[in-house]
Amino acid sequence: MASFEIIGGNRLKGELVPQGAKNEALQILCAVLLTPEKVTISNIPNIRDVNKLIDLLRDLGVKVNQLSEDTYEFQADNVDLEYLHSEKFKQKGSGLRGSIMVVGPMLARFGKGYIPQPGGDKIGRRRLDTHFIGFQKLGANFEYLAEEQFYKVEGNLKGTYMLLDEASVTGTANIVMAAVMAEGRTTIYNAACEPYLQQLCKMLNRMGAKISGVGSNMLIIDGVKEMGGTEHRCLPDMIEIGSFIGLAAMTKSEITIKDVSYNDLGLIPTIFSRLGIQMELRGDDLYIPSQEHYEIESFIDGSILTVADAPWPGFTPDLLSIVLVVAIQAKGSVLIHQKMFESRLFFVDKLIDMGAKIILCDPHRATVIGMDHKNPLRGIQMTSPDIRAGVSLLIAALSADGKSLIHNIEQIDRGYQNIDTRLNAIGANIKRL
Repeated sequence: MASFEIIGGNRLKGELVPQGAKNEALQILCAVLLTPEKVTISNIPNIRDVNKLIDLLRDLGVKVNQLSEDTYEFQADNVDLEYLHSEKFKQKGSGLRGSIMVVGPMLARFGKGYIPQPGGDKIGRRRLDTHFIGFQKLGANFEYLAEEQFYKVEGNLKGTYMLLDEASVTGTANIVMAAVMAEGRTTIYNAACEPYLQQLCKMLNRMGAKISGVGSNMLIIDGVKEMGGTEHRCLPDMIEIGSFIGLAAMTKSEITIKDVSYNDLGLIPTIFSRLGIQMELRGDDLYIPSQEHYEIESFIDGSILTVADAPWPGFTPDLLSIVLVVAIQAKGSVLIHQKMFESRLFFVDKLIDMGAKIILCDPHRATVIGMDHKNPLRGIQMTSPDIRAGVSLLIAALSADGKSLIHNIEQIDRGYQNIDTRLNAIGANIKRL
């Protein structure tokens, strides 16, 4: 198990280029299974979860040709359906939550899709009902083999109307990829509409799909008989951009984040501004000046600011951990309400050990009492429980006095590309052990 050794207290200065979006890449990569023609994808992040999915596609028989550091060409003209029954597939698929999205395109093109119970972050219960109820509404037969923890979906798909029980991003993506080749028209209401899902729909339309309502919560899909090749470029990762904003504030650093695709960031700049963090948009670059202090706003009636997660265009749950850490050294207090996952706030005990003033109210809510940089955090030894908490702990360690050790950094590597090398280039002191 690898670790980071961090010497905190350094101010960083320089430019950071955000990686390609992890959550978009996982959807886009699965979509290559819809066509036997070549699909070229650029700005793919070089991170553990994405590389695992590319490896899984190779094993399925997809031809993978790396054209440059972040650009790949895929051709699924000879998919090995027998591989879906192998122990190797069960082992690899269960180690990656994004693998669930191979089911939709496989079902659309081949009439069958299998997947083991996927893995991923240990951040609470993350049910898959939305995916499989959607497939069933399209006419597929669903079977769950409990002893093997294996899902089987088979059948010829026909368009229908469905109202999703939750606006699940991966659920919407999976159902959309299944519906593009279903017979007739499919209407999906309460669909996720975040930018990465919009990117998927735009890519599918370039491949020959007929999807309207992109960007709204109602998608209308007229099925087609075949899909073709295309080229696609992933957006920058909005979660990494938010992480860098928080890092700059917490460490009093002057950082420019390049090419952020500002119009796709939604509420992210607004929420960090409410924490008192100054930002300036320069073209499509986001400049964060060095700040000695930042003060949390109150609501208009004077009550404590509450930051809560919600489906897009609400604030993404993936950044609540970052907001919580940044608030530690703000002036004022804030209530963090993590509605969507019940175990994502349990890492705060490590922050309290570092000297933070946080009250964990229950599994979903924490109150942070900001210290206004009057008392620095102290370095400690800790373990990363998931991707976002891991980076939050890294930001805390970079701002702290003394040395910190973060174990299980494989979790961080799942979502952040060469984070130690990139931050060291602008003045951080992070050693990989």
